[in-house]
Amino acid sequence: MRDFKYSFFVTFLCLSLAALWGYELKGGIAGIWPALSVALILGIMEVSLSFDNAVVNASILKEMDERWRQIFLTIGILIAVFGVRLLFPLLLVAVATNQGLVEVAHMAINNPVLYADYLDDGHTAIAAFGGSFLFLVFLSFIFDPDKDLHWLGRFEAAMGKLGNMESIKIIVILLILLGLQSFLPISQAEQLTILLAGLSGVVLYVLIDSLSSFFSSQAEGDAFAKTAKRNGVMGFLYLEILDASFSFDGVIGAFAITRDVVLIMLGLTIGAMFVRSMTVRLVYKGTLDHYVYLEHGAHYAIGVLGLIMFYTIYHPVPEIVTGLIGVVFIMAALLSSIRHKRRLAH
Repeated sequence: MRDFKYSFFVTFLCLSLAALWGYELKGGIAGIWPALSVALILGIMEVSLSFDNAVVNASILKEMDERWRQIFLTIGILIAVFGVRLLFPLLLVAVATNQGLVEVAHMAINNPVLYADYLDDGHTAIAAFGGSFLFLVFLSFIFDPDKDLHWLGRFEAAMGKLGNMESIKIIVILLILLGLQSFLPISQAEQLTILLAGLSGVVLYVLIDSLSSFFSSQAEGDAFAKTAKRNGVMGFLYLEILDASFSFDGVIGAFAITRDVVLIMLGLTIGAMFVRSMTVRLVYKGTLDHYVYLEHGAHYAIGVLGLIMFYTIYHPVPEIVTGLIGVVFIMAALLSSIRHKRRLAH
């Protein structure tokens, strides 16, 4: 429970603020329980949507040095909560409406319905960008020719061999984007948005991946510490963008539950803190080494989430469906890992 002490503290603080907000908003005790229940539901939703994110974060963090781990688990969580879940939606609406951040913040509090409508207008770009980035994360895992542990046996082994083809993952994601742009029954403006936003996600992923490889291949010896530090920077940026890609859809989906941006912020903060605690536990308890298929299940969940984000451009998908898919993959991978341990023991 020690790994979750900060999460419980933040949960208590956020629920207290939610109760106070409900009391002030409704002008009495009658507003407390609705505000508390909404904040709790949003927190649980965020955890269910992001558990696979925690597993992938842990798989990357275990390879980083302790300094960069702590930077991600402290500064990174502040960026995740205040940058992605609060500031980015405000910036998106500010750009769309040519207003300042202060005016948009007033709109979010005083006219949340209008704010949510503006935010929803940017869903196509967010889904194309996030879907591209997340699906590339999945493709990089499934097309890894050096991966020798396969959850799905022959299928993963065959995909690993395909990974020897130069730029196979880029080819696949570009074909998906061209297919979305060509065949979805949407306007020409939305088609262009899909292509540009999707390509932005691809470029960003390739840039981070390339810089990370570059720094990793630098001279050894005296320059090793500097190289490791730079690689830590790239790992930090990669994790932050990965978390952002997970969070974009969750922020927009939260408006299906409530239009109150204060409760959305408090609820998603609760969820983000528990995801951080799960990441810490997975890293320092060596959970991924004991349950070897968890990383596989998380990447499959990420791949499906990327495809769902693409699909939401055409038709909305309930958040509970997205969350349950991630849980199913993680549970299946956990059970497979337990069976794997038993086979090794015998």
